[in-house]
Amino acid sequence: MRLLSGKTAIVTGSGRSIGKAVAKLLSEHGANVVVNDLDQGPAQETVDEIAEAGGRAALCAGSVTDPDIPDKLVATALEAFGSLDVIVNNAGYTWDGVIHKMGDEQFDAMLDVHLRAPFRVVRAAAPYLRGAAKDDLAAGRRPPCRKIVNVSSTSGVAGNAGQINYAAGKMGIVGMTKTIAKEWGRFNICCNAVAYGFIESRLTQPKEAGDTTSSGIALGIPQRMREAALPHIPLLRYGTPEDAAGPVLFLASPLSDYVTGSVVLVTGGSVV
Repeated sequence: MRLLSGKTAIVTGSGRSIGKAVAKLLSEHGANVVVNDLDQGPAQETVDEIAEAGGRAALCAGSVTDPDIPDKLVATALEAFGSLDVIVNNAGYTWDGVIHKMGDEQFDAMLDVHLRAPFRVVRAAAPYLRGAAKDDLAAGRRPPCRKIVNVSSTSGVAGNAGQINYAAGKMGIVGMTKTIAKEWGRFNICCNAVAYGFIESRLTQPKEAGDTTSSGIALGIPQRMREAALPHIPLLRYGTPEDAAGPVLFLASPLSDYVTGSVVLVTGGSVV
């Protein structure tokens, strides 16, 4: 059963980890996918893998914090595939620090990528999403259900020591999600969020691995923190990117056409 045949999705941050798994899963279910990542190489790899599997994908590389990228993402979807049905705001990273040592730049960077960037993407898509729905309504037709899925975190909904900047951005996206759901429900646009717990990714790898962002910010967490998290997960394992992608597919598909304004916890059962 292909849940998204004929649909077009934008997935930000889809060159690696969770975003890549989401892009590939949506493609497996028939969606055309606009692949975006800060780094063109990984984004192109995702495009190539989708094409090799028989899917259709288009590349739109660049940082979502670039004010021009949101319009480019929407334009790529419409030019390559002629429609836009699903937006997955996934791109992001962590830059941890305790409150009393955190500067404005470090705090603002998390709000920029986790909150301002998704807002800009949604705003850029508004003329098409709302316009297409208005045309259907004017013609006496119910618009097809279009979807926005925002990525939050347990750090956002519950807070986390050392992540006041990340937590603020991830809680902010929850408020944005619920507001979009209320404003755009009349256009049959559903907006939901997924809040991830411990998912294996660049953000949760052992810090000793040495992976960094293009700006040189170290990614990952100390090994002792990884080990401490596991006993608190009832399923007794860390989540995989594929585990993370499944709930996004549900929220992007017709199976969730009467679900909006919700936050789905994807934590392996750990208490938030």
